[in-house]
Amino acid sequence: MAIKEDVEEGMQKGVREPLVVRASKGHPWMVYFTTFVAVCGSYEFGACAGYSSPTQDAIRKDFSLSLAEYSLFGSILTFGAMVGAITSGPIADFIGRKGAMRVSSAFCVAGWLVIYFAEGPVYLDIGRLSTGYGMGVFSYVVPVFVAEIAPKELRGTLTTLNQFMITAAVSVSFTIGNVFSWRVLAIIGLIPTAVLLLGLFFIPESPRWLAKRGREKDFVAALQILRGNDADISEEAEEIQDYITTLERLPKSRLLELFHRRYLRSVTIGIGLMVCQQFGGINGICFYTSSIFELAGFSPTIGTITYACLQIVITGLGAALIDKAGRKPLLLLSGSGLVAGCTFVAVAFYLKVHEVGVEAVPALAVTGILVYIGSFSIGMGAIPWVVMSEIFPVNIKGLAGSVATLVNWFGAWLCSYTFNFFMSWSSYGTFILYAAINALAILFIIVAVPETKGKSLEQLQADINS
Repeated sequence: MAIKEDVEEGMQKGVREPLVVRASKGHPWMVYFTTFVAVCGSYEFGACAGYSSPTQDAIRKDFSLSLAEYSLFGSILTFGAMVGAITSGPIADFIGRKGAMRVSSAFCVAGWLVIYFAEGPVYLDIGRLSTGYGMGVFSYVVPVFVAEIAPKELRGTLTTLNQFMITAAVSVSFTIGNVFSWRVLAIIGLIPTAVLLLGLFFIPESPRWLAKRGREKDFVAALQILRGNDADISEEAEEIQDYITTLERLPKSRLLELFHRRYLRSVTIGIGLMVCQQFGGINGICFYTSSIFELAGFSPTIGTITYACLQIVITGLGAALIDKAGRKPLLLLSGSGLVAGCTFVAVAFYLKVHEVGVEAVPALAVTGILVYIGSFSIGMGAIPWVVMSEIFPVNIKGLAGSVATLVNWFGAWLCSYTFNFFMSWSSYGTFILYAAINALAILFIIVAVPETKGKSLEQLQADINS
């Protein structure tokens, strides 16, 4: 069989990586340390995403860039991320989750250094494209890796840390970008990758990836390290091995296989949640928050700072609640809040356009934006990534995860690209449209999305794909 042939080929070549350096005894806290190392990739993601906003004026001044030239510098990140998304799954399947994080880090390091030494717009764009590629790979491999190492009772909380670190890094970039020069900010962007690359020497590879590759001794050792020396891993190890054995009997995954009846439900859920996340307006609102506040007659500085602080706090709250309340209730709460937030903003702009109750416009707009971002942060921001990392069987995870991540990045680009056109057409109509899309997202969640709390990945995937 194709999968078994791949394993045998890898074994014949002797391709083996030390699981840890001088850490074979393991500790109960190893899963937390491993998660911390992995989510340094999430922080790097946020540092890349948050770089262009605070540096815009300085870079344009230093290189005499037009608005169009700087817009290319800002947006080319997304194209790099799309390429990263396409290749992330195959890379993570071939060289492992840790290997994929090393590849991603290398592209980010190269990109930051090119930006730092840039003497013209071409080098800036090349550097930005490289960091975008790294972002695209990180956006897939970090939540997948964390979900694969985490015990089922902590999986939601630990995987949600991916989104928490992204939002924290974006907020930090916004803040320190007003203090440091754009070249220094590029060097600061190297710090998360340095921590990640160092930490990878001290953490185990994903046990499920090792099991899939037929490295049974390494698989058991990695699982024991993550659970602690005194933990009984026999039941969990047997469940993982049995599931891997079942999957080995299936054909090697190809793109058309994703739409086979066996996998159609998990693929629909994974891609559907990415559509719900991105097409509800988040990137347009996020990228143009200052403009929205200014248009509504509210201080952009105060509004943006409040926005960033609220996003961090509510994302942290969501991480604390996800394994208690469950994924589906938080998604439904989040979707309802997104509809409410969009409605508030739509009413505000409607009043402004028709010059009725104009004094209420700033309060309504600010309330709407803060309700929107708070609602997004409690559920729709993190949980689609959590669910995506949980529902795909390991034999299609690389390919299906790449497709879902690509859809996410395409939606991010499309939303940010069309936002200004929509606002030119109708400011209140734009938010009515987003409210309608978020209402459809609620319907999709009710009908299609299962609760994944408290189940092992193998049990969950078997239930969904049976």
